[in-house]
Amino acid sequence: MSASRTARTLVATTMAAGAVVTALAMPAVAADRGHDRGHDRGPAKSAVELGRIQYDSPGREDNSNRSRNAEWVDIKNTSRKPVKLNGWTLTDKAGHRYTFRHFTLAGRSTVRVHTGIGHDTRTDVYQDRRNYVWDNKDKAILKDRRGHVIDSKSWNRR
Repeated sequence: MSASRTARTLVATTMAAGAVVTALAMPAVAADRGHDRGHDRGPAKSAVELGRIQYDSPGREDNSNRSRNAEWVDIKNTSRKPVKLNGWTLTDKAGHRYTFRHFTLAGRSTVRVHTGIGHDTRTDVYQDRRNYVWDNKDKAILKDRRGHVIDSKSWNRR
């Protein structure tokens, strides 16, 4: 084996090991894991699922619009085809409900549902609420327009 080939092999091996170490060292987000206890795929098969959930607004919770918008839920479309979310709902255990109106989630994309007030785009929508929704012990439930549970995630942080 030539010196340059040996060097390339060493560099490739080092890079691969670094990628594994980096992946293992990254912080885990409990609400982002699809196989944890709090994740419950509904009976309906769908390419749409709940993603990451920021239920505890970072920093001081002063009930400002900025703080409320730092509380959000990601909804992902894992297929290549767009999905019309018209009439779909996102609710919590207390019954706070957000209903999608005239919204299509593009294939392989995510929409972030913020709690506060804002202007909807294709990547961010706003519930236009003046109070927080998600508690430290709560559950996010995504239902289609027929009321079938598509996905849900729960968490319990004291």
